[in-house]
Amino acid sequence: MLYIGVSNSLKRRLQEHYLNATTARSSFAGKYNCYNLLYYEVYTSISVAIAREKELKGWTRVKKLNLIATINPSFQFLDPPN
Repeated sequence: MLYIGVSNSLKRRLQEHYLNATTARSSFAGKYNCYNLLYYEVYTSISVAIAREKELKGWTRVKKLNLIATINPSFQFLDPPN
């Protein structure tokens, strides 16, 4: 499962997903155990970031995987160390 979202603190959001993956089955991260980072983009404008999020959410899974592979071809987790 691929999750796409916007955050002003990537480290905090990853921690939230990790906690939700083990405790909150009603959340996306909890339901799908989705808490490792494979790809990210940085924006200085929240409106541009939200527009990009909406664009990516409309893509097919194959197109999303191809995008990830452009910067992370081995699909290694990019999560910062705790």
